[in-house]
Amino acid sequence: MGIGESTQVTFPAGDTAGRSRVLASVPLDGGYGVVVARTPFHPLDHTWPDQPGDIGVLRADGVEMRVVDCLTGAVPPGGGELLLGEEIPARRGDEGWAWLVVHEVERMVPEGNEAVLAVDEERRAGLSAGHTACHLMALALNAALAERWRKDVRADSLGRPDFDQLAIVSSRIVPGGSRDVYRIGKSLRKKGFVADGLEEELPEVAKAVNETLAGWVAADGPVQVVSPSPALTARRTWRCELPEGTGEIPCGGTHVQRTGALGPVAVRIEPEDGGFVVETYGAHSSIAPS
Repeated sequence: MGIGESTQVTFPAGDTAGRSRVLASVPLDGGYGVVVARTPFHPLDHTWPDQPGDIGVLRADGVEMRVVDCLTGAVPPGGGELLLGEEIPARRGDEGWAWLVVHEVERMVPEGNEAVLAVDEERRAGLSAGHTACHLMALALNAALAERWRKDVRADSLGRPDFDQLAIVSSRIVPGGSRDVYRIGKSLRKKGFVADGLEEELPEVAKAVNETLAGWVAADGPVQVVSPSPALTARRTWRCELPEGTGEIPCGGTHVQRTGALGPVAVRIEPEDGGFVVETYGAHSSIAPS
C-alpha cells in the first residue's frame, strides 16, 4: 500500500467538516475503508480505546455515504498491508509507520477524488462533553484520595498524587459521561496507597468529587487541546484552567471549549473486583444517576 505519511487531523481544534483528496479505499468486512490526506473525523485509538470513533457522512464521486465507524489504521515501514485496530503490533507514533484515519463506508471511493467530510455534530458534542467530564473527574478523584498516600509518587498537573494514572485499568467515553475502572493491587499498595477502609468510604469520596466538580463547572474555565502538529501521531495535551491552577492530561480525544458547557456533572462510585468503578454523568449523559 503506497501511503507513506500519517493522516493530518483537524478534530483537536473542534472541526467537524472538511474536504480532502482520497488516498486509498480498501476492502473491509461489509464495506470499505477510505483514507484521505486530511480529516476532521476522530478515530478510535487502538492502544487506549476510550473515545469511540466519529460517525457522519462522506460525499465523493457524486455519492453520499454514511461513515458508520472511524478507526486507526497503520502501514508498516517500507509499505505493505493496511492494519486496523488490534491488528497493529506497534504503538502510535513508532518510527517508520504511517498512521491513518480510516473511514468505514459502504462502497469504494476512487483514489484521487475529492471527498467532502462531515462529522455527526450532535454525537461529537456528546462525546466531547463526556471526555472533558472524565478528565475533570480524574483530577477531582486525585484530590479526594490525596490523603491516602504514605509515600511520594508522581503528581498530577495540580500537584496531587496521580491515583488516576497509577490505578486506572480502562476508560470508556460515552455521550455526556464516562465509565472508568480502577484496580488497587499489590503494586499500588507498595507505592504507598492506603486502601484500608476505602470501600466503606466510597460514598464520602464520591461526595468530595462531586463538590469539586460543581465548583469547576461553575468556574467556567476555558478548555483546549494543545497539539504540536496536525499529524494523527502528534502528542496532544488536554489543558483546562481551573481555580487551583492549570489542569493538563495527555489526550488524543475531543473536548468542549469551557467547563460551564458541561452543565451539572456528578459521579457514582461502586466497589468492583479489588478496586472500584466511577461512572461520570452530566447533561444529556447516556449514564443516568441512580
